Amino acid sequence: MNQLEQLKQYTTIVADTGDFQSMKAFAPRDATTNPSLILKAVQKDEYKPLLEKAVRDHAGKPTGDVIDRLLVAFGLEILKLVPGRVSTETDARLSFDTQATIDKGRALIALYEAAGIPRERVLIKIASTWEGICAAQVLEKEGIRCNMTLLFALPQAIACADAQVQLISPFVGRIYDWYKKSTGQDYAGADDPGVQSVKRIYQYYRKFGYETEVMGASFRNTSQITELAGCDLLTISPELLQKLSESATPVTRKLSVEDAQAANLQKLALDEKTFRLMLNEDAMGTEKLAEGIRLFCADAVKLEKMVEALR
Repeated sequence: MNQLEQLKQYTTIVADTGDFQSMKAFAPRDATTNPSLILKAVQKDEYKPLLEKAVRDHAGKPTGDVIDRLLVAFGLEILKLVPGRVSTETDARLSFDTQATIDKGRALIALYEAAGIPRERVLIKIASTWEGICAAQVLEKEGIRCNMTLLFALPQAIACADAQVQLISPFVGRIYDWYKKSTGQDYAGADDPGVQSVKRIYQYYRKFGYETEVMGASFRNTSQITELAGCDLLTISPELLQKLSESATPVTRKLSVEDAQAANLQKLALDEKTFRLMLNEDAMGTEKLAEGIRLFCADAVKLEKMVEALR
């Protein structure tokens, strides 16, 4: 078996792309998108018709509504190719507005349901700010499942689990990037700070019986992926899926419930003040969360300009 086939024995594989044609060969169960991936996709000739149709069919709607329909159009195409779930992201500019995030999550689910898709097949992606986590808690109680993204630090993960969200996406590669730049040294294998972060979160969840799924995300190389074999899910770009499928190097399970339950960990109680203080104490987590929101906001603006140029 190649590495991808071996990995599927331990972990659910998710495709991380807006280029849904590219995922066909790898048979992932789920797929994730984000504003940057959708922006990249609609600049390709094969996806421009989706953008043009969204603008044409909803000419009288505000730009934000057109983009919601574009995101859902991509999601609907992806759901034709995967048997599981698609993740669709809320506007990053709402990251510090709980009620607006709740409203956006409800609106996106309504569009999917109007297209005949049950809400169980959709995850609403929300930035892991305190306000975003509070929004997700409300949405989850309504049966709207959430995928908490831009997650870099343990307090974010704990708050998400306490809010009983469906799934979190801790970012491996961006954590690696920060430490590589900060220390001037490279990291590999189990020494990778991004890998260590996800392992710690996975162990915490399984040690204390949380049901929230852990989906490692944002990978830079296949070593980061194989070091997390056994994680609930891993969302992987088509480029890295291809590399995994071309390698026959053995993959062994690195994360397990049994090992997590044996870990020496202390359970933490978080209120808003403790969450903010702990996150503030984590320079990497604070900086990468802020940077990630800025980048997604910038790509949302670019997507708006593309829509407005077609009006």
